[in-house]
Parts: sequence; structure tokens; C-alpha cells
Amino acid sequence: MRRWRYSETVLALSTLAFFATMVGRLAISPVLPMIKDEFGVSNTVVGIAMTGMWMAYFLSQFPSGIFADRYGERPIILIAVGGTAATSLFLAVAPVFDVFVLGTVALGAVAGLHYSVATTLLTRTYDEIGAAIGIHNSGGPAAGLIAPPIAGWVGVTYGWRPAVAIAVPIAILVYVLFARFIEPTDPRRPDQPMRNRFDLGAMIDLLSRPQVAFPICLAIAAAFVWQATSSFLPTFLEHHRNYSTELASVVFAGYFVVQATTQVGVGAISDRYGRDFATAGCMLLASAGFALLVVGPGFTAVAVAVLLIGTGLGWGAALLPRFMDVLSDAERGAGFGLIRTVYGFVGALGSVGTGLVADLFNWGVAFGMLAGLLALVLCALVVNWALSLGY
Repeated sequence: MRRWRYSETVLALSTLAFFATMVGRLAISPVLPMIKDEFGVSNTVVGIAMTGMWMAYFLSQFPSGIFADRYGERPIILIAVGGTAATSLFLAVAPVFDVFVLGTVALGAVAGLHYSVATTLLTRTYDEIGAAIGIHNSGGPAAGLIAPPIAGWVGVTYGWRPAVAIAVPIAILVYVLFARFIEPTDPRRPDQPMRNRFDLGAMIDLLSRPQVAFPICLAIAAAFVWQATSSFLPTFLEHHRNYSTELASVVFAGYFVVQATTQVGVGAISDRYGRDFATAGCMLLASAGFALLVVGPGFTAVAVAVLLIGTGLGWGAALLPRFMDVLSDAERGAGFGLIRTVYGFVGALGSVGTGLVADLFNWGVAFGMLAGLLALVLCALVVNWALSLGY
């Protein structure tokens, strides 16, 4: 029998840490209609709260890489997991909507410290990073499997406040495990003042490289769609499909089940056949899935749509290694964090943008817009390949 290796402990606990931080964010979505009703706000205003959370999440990516370069990856991930527990509890007791918004922003900020740092840790641990990142990314969909049905049931039974607090015990447990079994790592730049890392000229130089700028543009559109889906898929199912809160939460969980199942495969395909090939396939599947979700009749159409969308929105396992392929070892910490901050911050507008379109038109138009955005990404990839642009 093969012995369990320390590298597998790193991968397993990094994935669990991602799982814990994602539970905190995803537990909110199934009970958004309840939150909206209690505080008396619109879809657009709720979308602002969710956008604030995701913007803060991605704003944390760049400084998280700098902190990790200075102090090592382990303490930063511990802060992310422990902070998720604290801010989830804060959300559960928010007395007014303004305080709730502050809580969502704080949750996003601390949870955002994890991803870039964990990706860098895995890059230092594994050679085939596509598969490793795919396994790590599956922690998010796994959270989607667990959090929405539980949050939906708890919300219907006890109210939305206990529902958003389900992340607290999970995050505390993962914090203890990570602190116990993960060894400290040597910082890459322990002596360099952190203010020197915020060099505007160097950041612009990195972001303006064609092989970085092009996939950032693709990632912005894809992240816009991912954020909108993670925020509003249960609400869409309740209002466009007339599903109950419980059934919408189960379907939402099914979407994450598909992502958890296919994420590793997407990463492996990108390792073997190329990042762009795998990314284009994801865009095609997800775009078709959204179209089917909007116009397809019956539950069978919804099930097929969820299969297509769940697979396609696992694009991160194909597209994100593209950045690591072109970054030097010295750039991968703060550089990847900067890239994540840029595309994720803009992509976070998916929540408020989709909520606004739903208020102005309806949920069918809003989700049809998401299909169109992914189709544009697919077209950009095809043009880049057909004209041999080399981006």
C-alpha cells in the first residue's frame, strides 16, 4: 500500500481551507430572498452587497501574495480561515442592512487571502500544477454541494441568520487541522519592505504583457458569469422556474457537484491538450447550458443545463494555469495575486450587473446575457487561434 505523502496533506488541507472559505460565501445565496424581504431592498441593492463581497475577495488577492512572500503561506491561510469564521458570525447578527453589507465585504476580504497563496503553495509542491489546481479548485464546488441545501433548509426552518452561520464550525475545524498538520514555509522575500512591492510601473508592465493581458480579459468575462451564477442561481430558479427555496437550493448544489466532479478533468485536459483548447470547451458548454436553462422546457432541461454550466464554469482549472505558465518563479506570488485581483475585481460586477438587468427586464434576459458573454470569450479564443496571434 502506498504511503501517504506530505504533499498530499498540503493539497488536502489547502482544498479544505478553500472549502471553508467558500462555505461562508455560498451560504448567503440560498437565503438572499429572505434577506431581501427582511431588510426591504431590491435585487440591485442585494447585488451590491454581493458584489462588495466578491470585490473585497479579489482585492485581497494581490496583498495576500505580498504577505505570503514576506511571512510564508501558512499564516496567511490561517488568517483567511479564522477570519471566515469570525465574519460569518458577524453577518448572522447584523441588525440592519448597512451592517450586513459591511459584514459581506469583511467576509470577502478575509476569505480572499486564501486562494492565491494556496495556489502558490501548491506550485511550490507539485510539478503538474494543472491537476493540483484542479483538485484544489474542487473545494469550491464541494462547498457548493454542502452549503446551499443545508443553508436553504436551515433558512426555511430557523431563518436566514442561522443559515449564514453554518460556516462558523466548519471554518474553526479546518483552522485547527491546518495549524496542526501544515508546516511553515520559507518566505520568498522575508527582508524586502512590502512597500517596495507596490511599484506601479512594475505592475503595469506585468499586466500589459500580451500573454497576460489577453487571458485577463477572458477571465474578467468568465468571472462576471461565475459571480452572477454563485449569487443568483437559486433566485433565478425561484422566480423564473417557480421552484421552492429547498428545490432551488438542491439544484444549486447539483451545479457545484458537477464542478467538483469535472474540475480535475478540466485541469488534466489543459495539461495534456493545451490551456486554450480546454478553456474554449468550457465556454462552449457553459454558454449552451445558460441558453438551455432560460428557454428549455421541464426539469430535464434544467438538469442538462446544470451539467453543462457546472462543467463549463470550471474554466479556472484550464485558464488560471495559463498565467503560471508565463510568470517566473519570483513573480508567481504577488504577480498571480495581482492578476487575480484585476480580473476578479472587475468580474465581481456580475452580481450587481445581473441583479440590475433582472430588475429592469426579467431573470430570463439576465441569464441570457450570461450566455452571450461566454460566447464572446469563445469567439476571442477562436480568433486568437485562427489568426495565430500568439496571445
